[in-house]
Amino acid sequence: MINNMLKFAPKGYIGLLLTLMLCASALVTPLSSNKVQAAEAEAETKITLLGTSDIHGRFMPWDYALDGPNKTGSLTQLYTIVKKVREQNPNTILLDAGDMIQDNSAELFNNQPRSPMMVAMNEMKYDAWVMGNHEFNFGLDVLEKISSQFKGQPLVGNVFKENGDRYMPAYTIIEKAGVKVGIIGMNTPMITEFEKGTDHLDGIIVKDPVEETKKAVAELKGKVDVIVGLMHMGLDNENGKAGTGVTDIANANPELTAIFAGHMHTLVESKTVNGVLISEPNKYGSHISRIDLTFTKQGDKVVLKDKQATALAVKAPDGSFEESDSGLEGILQPFHEFARADANTVVAELKGTNLVPPNEMKGIPAVQIQETPLSDFFSEVMLHYSKADVVAHQIDNDKAKLDIGPIKKKDIAYNYQFALGEVTVYQVTGKDLKDYMEWAVGYFNSTRPGDVTISFDAKRRASKYSTNDFFGGVTYEVDLSEPYGSRIKNLKYASGVSVKADDTLKLGMNAYRMEALKAKGGALEGRTFKQLWSSKDATAYGEDKGTIRNLSIAYLKEVKKGVYEPTIHHNWKVTGIDTTAPARADVVELINDGILSVPTTEDGKYSNIASINILDSVTQDEIADLATKAEVSQALFTDVKTKGEFYQKLNQARKTSAGVVEEQEQPKPSEPAAVEKPTKPVTPIKESTNTMEKQAKVTAYFLNVRAKASSTAKIYTAVPQNTVLKVLSVDKHGWVKVNFNGQEGYVYEKYITMLP
Repeated sequence: MINNMLKFAPKGYIGLLLTLMLCASALVTPLSSNKVQAAEAEAETKITLLGTSDIHGRFMPWDYALDGPNKTGSLTQLYTIVKKVREQNPNTILLDAGDMIQDNSAELFNNQPRSPMMVAMNEMKYDAWVMGNHEFNFGLDVLEKISSQFKGQPLVGNVFKENGDRYMPAYTIIEKAGVKVGIIGMNTPMITEFEKGTDHLDGIIVKDPVEETKKAVAELKGKVDVIVGLMHMGLDNENGKAGTGVTDIANANPELTAIFAGHMHTLVESKTVNGVLISEPNKYGSHISRIDLTFTKQGDKVVLKDKQATALAVKAPDGSFEESDSGLEGILQPFHEFARADANTVVAELKGTNLVPPNEMKGIPAVQIQETPLSDFFSEVMLHYSKADVVAHQIDNDKAKLDIGPIKKKDIAYNYQFALGEVTVYQVTGKDLKDYMEWAVGYFNSTRPGDVTISFDAKRRASKYSTNDFFGGVTYEVDLSEPYGSRIKNLKYASGVSVKADDTLKLGMNAYRMEALKAKGGALEGRTFKQLWSSKDATAYGEDKGTIRNLSIAYLKEVKKGVYEPTIHHNWKVTGIDTTAPARADVVELINDGILSVPTTEDGKYSNIASINILDSVTQDEIADLATKAEVSQALFTDVKTKGEFYQKLNQARKTSAGVVEEQEQPKPSEPAAVEKPTKPVTPIKESTNTMEKQAKVTAYFLNVRAKASSTAKIYTAVPQNTVLKVLSVDKHGWVKVNFNGQEGYVYEKYITMLP
């Protein structure tokens, strides 16, 4: 047509016609393009899936074990995030990957008409909830009572009734904006290990989640547009057992688009395995995983175009926390008050001494590096009820504390945080016990000459569960100068008799720990032990009363008659570390004053992963860094070689700069004590009134010259090591009157030596 128009148009009009045609084309093209783009945008549908996991009773931002606020994570704070996401995208699905109803006093409501966890989940409009291992901690009756309150769909596809029926559905189908999403729920098969010795799984059979996922995928084929896994399992296999991690599920089921993982209390924002997108939201409501699925239409079909995963945190990068939803808080207030009242129930009075001494150094918890009355208390309780020869437990709280005064239920829970921990008795040999103990003390790093702090193995320190086990009923030493596997020394029963390798004895401990020790890679791998007794047995104290927490409360009330006065046992100690080196005192002060830091993991989450060594060479970078922090000139340290020498001089220099020198350098006459050993033998100064011709050299790094012969007198100045002072007189209490640069003052004789 255009060619014909050009062919018959007069010559003068051809140029004009071409110009008009080009302009029209320029106008039509972008309009057509915009229409195409708009059509494509309309054809796209985004479905947002939000996944929580391992909330463990955090329905409000409150720690009921401590009975204090805790803004690091809760359902009420997550609800604020959920509301924001729903405003962005109404096509949002809310899911939970298990371990909702245990811990943080959630168990209090097992026998109440309603669970606060179910009330919160219903208010938040959760679409589906898969059962975690802790959902089975209280038996099937309790689980059925609580799960029946949930208005969404409970799932657990690998748990079956004995008649072959599924205990709960394996999947549910949720439709949003015409897109059908299949949600498959599976629990860790490790529940058979966790609940061994109880009747909690009576009447059900736990199967392989990898194979059961395959079956569920086959059942969903042709019914949905996309399939998402909701799995109470971590990324990797647990205890080296195949089929216990979602990586195995992803490798065997590439039909899955994505998986929400859980159980391992780990943050996995986004990871792809065999084409399957995986996200895990850490623990305790600190994060919520978000997976965005973008779909397009191809004819009558909905096709997945894109998938992205991330994690939304309750704590912002600036340190602020997400607001708690006030409406949900109001609904949950009666449960909150009930839990607080229970936590504050007084069970006994503590007299005599605090159960945990203060930390000597910031970042190094005393409760983890030494025997404490608290660890002895739990051993005492376990030995009393189990009648075992030896017991083992751990303190899973670095901030453990129980001071003289009333002991409340919350104090027991705060200091022994594994709510379901029990004592199970096994028949073992002396060799088994020794091997277990060697594994336990592998929590510590080996020491080198010059180490002045005890430190922790970085991997063990960062593990999900505390693995620093303490032992009661025996005495022993932990020699950290020895290699891993050869550290336990002088192991004896409480009677004083040495433990021999072929002894047969009763060991009381947590059953889950024993299963981990016997698993692949464990210290007792492949060994079998006869189980003699469990505090949770129906014939013993039962599921509830048989926990360490409740046994401890019963012990205080019934055995100790409401009054507990601890006995200091001195059952064990750590050796192989230099606690007498003069520089160690300076290390302690520098750490506690924020000048020197205890080594931590890169993310700063776990402390004390390496020892501080005073014999190592000091670097110029460290000198510059710490001198800046101490606000002293780094020029003062040009001649120092070792870290110990630097730390001593740095500590004294910053005190001199501030006009403060610790009393240990200028001790009271009744208790003289030196910070620094003299470099040469001190020549005692005899009492005299005529020593005008005498001179003395300062042996301490810095020495205060005071206005009077008193450790509390005003400090005129501080003079450095090797300064020569003119001696005027000496009194019988060890104070020396000196003349320095024309000024009279007093110094203590222990820190000077007389010159010939």
